[in-house]
Amino acid sequence: MDWGRIFFIFFTLMSLTSTIGFLYEPNIVLLFLAAAINFISTTLRLGTRKLLSSELFASSVVADFHLIFAFLWFQILGDLKIAYALSIGALVANSFAILIVLIESAKTRENDY
Repeated sequence: MDWGRIFFIFFTLMSLTSTIGFLYEPNIVLLFLAAAINFISTTLRLGTRKLLSSELFASSVVADFHLIFAFLWFQILGDLKIAYALSIGALVANSFAILIVLIESAKTRENDY
């Protein structure tokens, strides 16, 4: 079992589900948690040399920017509609990252058993 990959996929899924949590219940704390977890997921992607690692990193940076700007927009200006729209953009970027992880997992041939 590759523990680095387990942590990487865990935080990738956590960033996706925490963004969905904010979209379900718009709360500034949930938006902050979604941005923080996504930032952790981005830092875990640094230095990986897999087949589609550049696409994974790019999608994570896109989600980071969406969530950071959504948090700042919601916190400073109090406009929930724009924060909600930016969070949907982060949701799309995180969904793309999960799709890339699934494709990469299907292409990887490891005989662990």
